[in-house]
Amino acid sequence: MENQTHAIKHGDTFALFDVFGGIDSLPECGLYHQDTRFLSRLALRIDNERPALVSSATSDDSVVVTVDLAYRGVLIRSTRFLWDATLYQRLEMENDSESTVELSIQFEADFVDLFEVRGFQRAGRGRMDPPRVCGNTIQFSYEGLDRRHRQTTIRFDPWPDESTVSRMCHRLKPRVQTVLDISVCCESDDRRSIFTVDFDDAMRRVRSVSSPATEVRQEIMTGNEQFNIWLGRSLADLRMMLTETPYGVYPYAGLPWYSTAFGRDGIITALECLSFNPGIARGVLTFLAATQATKENPDRDAQPGKILHETRAGEMAAYGEIPFDRYYGSIDATPLFVMLAGKYYDRTADAQLIRSIWPNIEHALDWIDNFGDSDGDGFIEYAPSARGGLRNQGWKDSDDAIFHSDGTFPEGPIAVCEVQAYVFAAKRAAANLAQVLKNDALAEKLKDQAEKLRRRFEQTFWCEELSTYAIALDGNEQLCRVRSSNAGHCLFAGIASADRAARVAATLTSEESFSGWGIRTIATTESRYDPMSYHNGSIWPHDNAIIAAGFARYGLEKEAAAIFHALLDASTYFELNRMPELFGGFTRQSGAGPTPHSVSCSPQAWSACAVFLLIEACGQPVGLLG
Repeated sequence: MENQTHAIKHGDTFALFDVFGGIDSLPECGLYHQDTRFLSRLALRIDNERPALVSSATSDDSVVVTVDLAYRGVLIRSTRFLWDATLYQRLEMENDSESTVELSIQFEADFVDLFEVRGFQRAGRGRMDPPRVCGNTIQFSYEGLDRRHRQTTIRFDPWPDESTVSRMCHRLKPRVQTVLDISVCCESDDRRSIFTVDFDDAMRRVRSVSSPATEVRQEIMTGNEQFNIWLGRSLADLRMMLTETPYGVYPYAGLPWYSTAFGRDGIITALECLSFNPGIARGVLTFLAATQATKENPDRDAQPGKILHETRAGEMAAYGEIPFDRYYGSIDATPLFVMLAGKYYDRTADAQLIRSIWPNIEHALDWIDNFGDSDGDGFIEYAPSARGGLRNQGWKDSDDAIFHSDGTFPEGPIAVCEVQAYVFAAKRAAANLAQVLKNDALAEKLKDQAEKLRRRFEQTFWCEELSTYAIALDGNEQLCRVRSSNAGHCLFAGIASADRAARVAATLTSEESFSGWGIRTIATTESRYDPMSYHNGSIWPHDNAIIAAGFARYGLEKEAAAIFHALLDASTYFELNRMPELFGGFTRQSGAGPTPHSVSCSPQAWSACAVFLLIEACGQPVGLLG
């Protein structure tokens, strides 16, 4: 219970609270803005004791966290939310005891980079200025090694009876109701607070103000109440993760570690939502076109035409301690970008957008042909060059995710199976778009390339003895003969022959791969299987949704429905009915739920949106409009 957290987000700001509603008992909690923690402690006490928890909840729209506390006749309701890089908190307190008690709030701001919170060690840090009282505010200031100034400004209304630069005290008289508003603003060189909006005004704005791009409404009800709850939570989490950028709306990846733009995550989220909100895909395509690499930079794994993996705005990225300010270490984001463009046009017939990003599509295709195939074997592979970059660069990007059947790690460059399928689908999509733009010669060339890749893929990656496609091909042209969920993505992209698609589906729905809660990332028979690993036996909802859509593409409706029902059942066990980034791959047992994963982000955009692709895969109209 005490490890439970509440996460809320607005724009480039998010907050993670413990179950008591504080920033107190868990080291990862805090108020973060652009990958920096602006508030590292917010601890409430009554007479120096922590009140007992009565209830703790996140609102149905994922906007407000409400916590009820009690201590010896004192009742406290804490309501908090984010708006415009500011945390707003209202404390409504009633002292039903016979004596005056002291409410104290302790606060700190450490300005650590998000990667420090995750465990990265730094050789040095910037300069912290002494905190100071300024009017009815307390200010903490820090100048980073990147020469940026960051400041946390805390405002109290009314001003407390006693205060220091790290603690405020308010006396609660007996039989008196008291309301205290606290605002915590994240400021930097390009953003200063003037506190023109109070708690009530900010609440009205966060609940009612939204752009047409981020407005997502639910217009479907079913006879299954649990399904309705899952849909509602998924829509609320999607709203929260959608973020306005200079290039349009973009679904940030997940909280707490991935509250930023990721290329792969954004594309897959947009694909999951395409049937009911193509505006998300439009924003993703525009953003990724604007941030596409234009030159080689080995320190960022960047090459001309390559699509962004992730971007970071914190001190460590800006100072060059990590390569992620703009990092391009994804082997799959580039073909997925072209796939999304094709599917977006199929959904919208928006030729104007396609024309505007056509040069980016051509650059992406050039990257596939000229940089992606580094050893000239006809397949797209990765061999990372960036210091501190990712060793594996498919969607399973943990260090141990790609291996041979005996558990040894392959030598690079490495070609993972699903990326070849994405390239096949990307070239077919680009061919269709070329025809729209009246370039028939290019369209025929791309179709021919796709067909040649399909034949070579079938000849090379199919493992008859495994009844599935190998997870990867190593730099020595040796297959990594591992039963994995990656093969299901090959069905999603359409590269598999019909007979082999049926065999892949049978393999993925066998008891070695299908746990009863979903399809595992690798089968239980594999040497590195671990149901609580990140990528070697766990269950990822977005992965399962893609596989279900692949099953449906080949008419395997029963297999697609099995995934749908498994994840629906799993949703009933998770806090807030929120589908997490991943969960344990243990076999389903009667009377027990799925096992939560300790490092899983929740919410996670592509997990939240898995339900929409599952609905589509099972042949039901989504019934959702945006």
